[in-house]
Amino acid sequence: MNTGTIAQCMHASFADAPFPLVVKTLAGAGVTHYRADLMKLRNTYYDAAAAAFDEAMPLTDAPAIAAAFDREAIAATVKAIQQQQIGYAAFLRRIMAAGCASYEVFFGGRKAVYVGRDGDTYVEPFPAAPVQ
Repeated sequence: MNTGTIAQCMHASFADAPFPLVVKTLAGAGVTHYRADLMKLRNTYYDAAAAAFDEAMPLTDAPAIAAAFDREAIAATVKAIQQQQIGYAAFLRRIMAAGCASYEVFFGGRKAVYVGRDGDTYVEPFPAAPVQ
């Protein structure tokens, strides 16, 4: 796993690089999936051999994570970032305010799973890959 590239991807995410580009770059660095812990503001990246790399999120003014999990608000926030209406920091703040305590992105499974404090979930499949 190339930790230098992973660190660059964190910076690119907060500079509002498109999610598909970040995923492609992370996959090229050997990452198979990652977990964002919004309570600790840390990402943990994993490779196929189960090695892990942990990195702090540079999120300022993080809101408290709401106790109630609002699936609809999380879905709307995912759509907003997909349509580039908001950036990554705003995305994180909104899903936290909607009760998301963590999320995990699975490259091979092509999905992101958002999790609330009580185990409530919202699953968002990746958009279909463009035909080459």
